[in-house]
Amino acid sequence: MSATDATASAPAAPSRPEDPDERRRVPRWITGPAMVVLALFLLALTKDVTDARDLTSSSIWGTVLRLTVPIMLAGLAGLWAERVGIVNIGIEGMMILGTWFGAWGAWKWGAWIGLGMAILGGVLGGLIHAVATVRFNVDHVISGVALNLLAFGGMRYLSAVTYGINRISNSPTQRSAIQRFDIPVLGGGTIFGWKTPSVTRWVADRDIRFVSDMAKILRGLVTGVSAATLIAFALVAVTWFVLWRTRFGLRVRSSGEAPAAAESLGVKVMPLRFAALAISGAFAGLAGGYLSIVTADHYQQGQTQSKGYIGLATTIFGNWRPSGVLGGALLFGFADTLNARGKPESVPSLFILFSFVACLLVVVNLWRRKLVSGVAAAVVGGLLWLAHAKLDRLPESLTHTTPYVVTLIVLAVASQRLRPPAHAGLPYRSGEDH
Repeated sequence: MSATDATASAPAAPSRPEDPDERRRVPRWITGPAMVVLALFLLALTKDVTDARDLTSSSIWGTVLRLTVPIMLAGLAGLWAERVGIVNIGIEGMMILGTWFGAWGAWKWGAWIGLGMAILGGVLGGLIHAVATVRFNVDHVISGVALNLLAFGGMRYLSAVTYGINRISNSPTQRSAIQRFDIPVLGGGTIFGWKTPSVTRWVADRDIRFVSDMAKILRGLVTGVSAATLIAFALVAVTWFVLWRTRFGLRVRSSGEAPAAAESLGVKVMPLRFAALAISGAFAGLAGGYLSIVTADHYQQGQTQSKGYIGLATTIFGNWRPSGVLGGALLFGFADTLNARGKPESVPSLFILFSFVACLLVVVNLWRRKLVSGVAAAVVGGLLWLAHAKLDRLPESLTHTTPYVVTLIVLAVASQRLRPPAHAGLPYRSGEDH
């Protein structure tokens, strides 16, 4: 038999059945920018419907940016820990260490040294968590809670020793601050001494419906930006590149998915987990340092305000991916801003915003032929619209809980599509049969 005959008589390879959802899936490089534009449009539309002008105010969105960064960094801390297989409930404690050591360093030597000290404080917390969970196989949740309590009590004691019993709850102000600037062209910043025009201001002044509102939002994000803020957002891209484009990142993710299989291929899981938790602590410490150096100019007891837990929720909401963490942090930062800026009258407008999102989910689910999910989204959207019609203003006691309520709602909605690392939170000992 000739080679040609053999090839002709060979059975054809079975074709992979076509996934009906595959044809409806939009490429990620399109969905990312499209989602940003859509979110800005929905905010502008909500402002027109509810007349809540604060939703697109430049000053509000400048605050959103500053409140988003600590949550985002805390979310990245959770991402690094869980991708390597360790649940990091101790992010809050690592942030407390970062706030104290960062403010102390900024008081002694200036803001940039303070940020470095904050990172070292977070690394210390990460290594303590690593010793407990990796070396001694302590339950991850118990270790994290113990670290949170240790950080709170320990920093209170250090404040009394360092600053005196009369300043136990706050530190002196920092020696120097981190500079802020406007982004050139977009925000009207300078390039080599030449002041550039501000595109966002020009568009905002034209009073074009929706477009000017989007320009006002963007203007709040590109004016008065701290250099530490730019570094924090750059770390999102760095995290994505390291975890998904390097050999080290592949080993980190394999340790969280199947540590025994990774170890059989020569990956040293235990040292890798120590390294990843040190990186996780560095992110959490930087988040704490940002609070005490950039957001404020001194350490204050209770400064983290449970942002470590919200950051961990952001990790889950973001499906353990940097882009998802960024999106979740912006959402939680926006809800926190309405509370922090004393805008309780703007909170009911979120009902309308979320009802618009529910309408989009109805369309998407019907397009994907998911009738039950579409009906559920329609019911939720109707209830939200009805709630806005009945409530002109929420009681102040309820507006203070807005960030936490948003956290619960988002996690409940997103829980259907989440896939955590397979071995996150499970005990593991190197060399044992698993």
